Amino acid sequence: MKKTYKITVIGSGSWGTALSNMFAKNGINTCLYVRKKELCKEMYKKRENKKYLPDIMLTKELIITSNVEEAMQFGNIILLAVPVKYLRESLSGLLNLVNDEHIFVSAAKGIENDTFFRPSEVVKDVLNVNDERFAVLSGPNFAKEVAMELPTATVVASCNNTLAKKLQDVFSCNYFRVYTSDDVVGVETAAAIKNVIAIAVGISDGLGFGNNAKASLITRGLTEMSRLGTMLGAKTETFMGLAGIGDLVLTCTGNLSRNRRLGIELSKNLDVDSILNTMVMVAEGVNTVKSVFIWSNKHNVDMPISNQVYEILYNRKNPKQAAVELMNRPLKEESL
Repeated sequence: MKKTYKITVIGSGSWGTALSNMFAKNGINTCLYVRKKELCKEMYKKRENKKYLPDIMLTKELIITSNVEEAMQFGNIILLAVPVKYLRESLSGLLNLVNDEHIFVSAAKGIENDTFFRPSEVVKDVLNVNDERFAVLSGPNFAKEVAMELPTATVVASCNNTLAKKLQDVFSCNYFRVYTSDDVVGVETAAAIKNVIAIAVGISDGLGFGNNAKASLITRGLTEMSRLGTMLGAKTETFMGLAGIGDLVLTCTGNLSRNRRLGIELSKNLDVDSILNTMVMVAEGVNTVKSVFIWSNKHNVDMPISNQVYEILYNRKNPKQAAVELMNRPLKEESL
């Protein structure tokens, strides 16, 4: 079945590069679209993405192009590995290149500011793609570890169960195990909010609060994730799986986590813009924090950890004061 599909990956960051290289190495005809021509030329010549995924050699089987028309004509599966912040703009450039045969798979993790749209909703809004032709790929997946061919598990979710199973077969290989789900809302919500909690954990680690605090933040963060997700119609069990607790634990504890690293820097009471200027790759949690704060307060969903991260990021609240306020909230029974 793998040979019957051609994959075009839109987005040449670490995740897009790692996925496209994996697909090509596993016998799938794959094209990686690189928007910046200079980066494209460098990647084509050196077979390496030095900026976003250094020290990983790209197979000669991977097609690399900066021609978006060529890229869209190539694939029948279009995998979107663009940060949510830039997703709408990127999709607008594809608008006149989409055909009825295209299947779209989102690998983005976040919530769009202003609209509060999940990636699937942004895709539908811009491209008017039917839900039956859409899926989302998410899980505890650091790009570098996938690129190094270390054992990894993930989830592909779609309301179209037949499509989910086809993509499961196409994407899976001996080090990348794919499970299916029909809960697009839950998988996307988990993927977004785990970045917010990872910032909180990074702040805690930076302040030297220890493992007790870390475990508490992860556990109560999972509760916040589940609260908002189920309010949106997600299944509770999704948050107990790879896209939920799995990705949450990885992002909150792994040294490759950009959002956790951002939190560590925030613990020093540094300005967020100055921190972001030193980071090569996007920390999705920064924009997601704003969306989650407005959304949860609008719908009266109790998310105290996320609210404090918002206050630190956008109102320059002292991180230690935020911790004091979290610990001194009214006592209550543990519940979801």
